[in-house]
Amino acid sequence: MRTVFTGIPEAPAAPDVAVVVDVMRAFTVAAAALRRGAERIVFAGTRREALALKARNPGWLAFQDGAPEPGFDLANSPARLRSLDVRGRTIVQKTTAGTTGALAVADAGLVLCASFPVAGATAEVLRRAGAQTVTFVVTGGDGRAEEDLACAEYIAARVRAPGTDPGPYLERARRSAAAAELAEAVRRGWTGVHPQDVELCLEADSVPFAMAAARVDGRLELRVVDQPPLGLNSRDEPGR
Repeated sequence: MRTVFTGIPEAPAAPDVAVVVDVMRAFTVAAAALRRGAERIVFAGTRREALALKARNPGWLAFQDGAPEPGFDLANSPARLRSLDVRGRTIVQKTTAGTTGALAVADAGLVLCASFPVAGATAEVLRRAGAQTVTFVVTGGDGRAEEDLACAEYIAARVRAPGTDPGPYLERARRSAAAAELAEAVRRGWTGVHPQDVELCLEADSVPFAMAAARVDGRLELRVVDQPPLGLNSRDEPGR
């Protein structure tokens, strides 16, 4: 498998296979929400769009990054997510890095969204699909975020060697600027973060499914990949 690592601005519009990585915290939250029974996650291009979608669809929830904002139900914290009942709900998500990266490669043949919790399952999807070239979109820090790059490299390594030890990759993420920023936000008592967020973002291979995004009725939706594909069928909607 040939791998390409890129930031959002340099990402090709329609690669054959794209793995969009956001460890802290968009796709850790997304994985946790889907594991807790959310039906799907709809990516919004702007916060205004996210709130408009929520307003037009009673029962939908809206998540964003940064400080909590009126109208949003969660400020992208995996630990604070545990206080929400998301079973059967549709979630609209807008973040600076993760959802932006997914929308940038929305026309890829297969779009997977990843973080450490779903890393092993994501690698299995890539292995079963027989992907020849995979574009990893490192969403943080203009493609230089150490936690996202470490996760992307871990997934690539797991494709080639399923027994790869996540430890060194997790240590890189634990020492990243993003982890330090979250720790500082906790120290300052900022809302929207939780002391357990970093550790939840570093629970490698803790979620038994991967997450695939595809266009549905003009919107990009993220859902669980119930069964890894046996072969890559370009431009078909993956998942369920």
